[in-house]
Amino acid sequence: MMFMPIKNAKVYEQVIEQIKTMIISGNLQKGDKLPSERELVDQLKVSRTSIREALRALEIVGLIKCKQGEGNFIRDNFDNSLFEPLSLVFMLEKSNKEDIIEVRRIIEVEAAALAAKRITKEQLKKLEYIIDEIKNSEDEKILVKLDKNFHYEIAQASNNFILLNIINSCSTLIDSLIQNARYKIKIMKNFDNKKELLDQHEKIYLALKEKDSKLASKLMNEHLEFSEKFLGM
Repeated sequence: MMFMPIKNAKVYEQVIEQIKTMIISGNLQKGDKLPSERELVDQLKVSRTSIREALRALEIVGLIKCKQGEGNFIRDNFDNSLFEPLSLVFMLEKSNKEDIIEVRRIIEVEAAALAAKRITKEQLKKLEYIIDEIKNSEDEKILVKLDKNFHYEIAQASNNFILLNIINSCSTLIDSLIQNARYKIKIMKNFDNKKELLDQHEKIYLALKEKDSKLASKLMNEHLEFSEKFLGM
């Protein structure tokens, strides 16, 4: 593993770029240990301060993990922290509600179709548990959380790493849609709408259980259209 000397400005950004290139080329894999700070200083011909800035930035976004006394490693598992910066970019760019809704529909309808083909018994049990909890709860904060979990479990069941992580990168924005829709249903005090929402979740679950991909995607699309009515769409 050899790095190239760095000569230009914004040194720490170029350090990050070289580490990214190593990952893309396959020279660095999940769990691999990075060279020590001293080795990176020698290979890249930059200051230790620049190396530390780069490593700290990579740790903040969740790409590497620092183990005290052992060194820096490419993470084995990636949590939402790696995708939160992208979600913040979407918010700073003031992505409008229509953009988010369109992307959500594209992603989640396909996620439901894939999940119907790939969902496991354990994942079906999780969805069944979530639906039971929705039936038995009156707490709106808990209901919002359960609703989010229902959709996230379906995304996980798609068994598509990229699709799941696209959803992760948009999670803050998608969560706000779910929260706003449920809030509108609550303040309207319309029991039929609340029951309809639960019925839709149950129908999606049954389609997944029956491994009916077309029906699962159709029902998910209808469910999202129903939710969008309460967002002024």
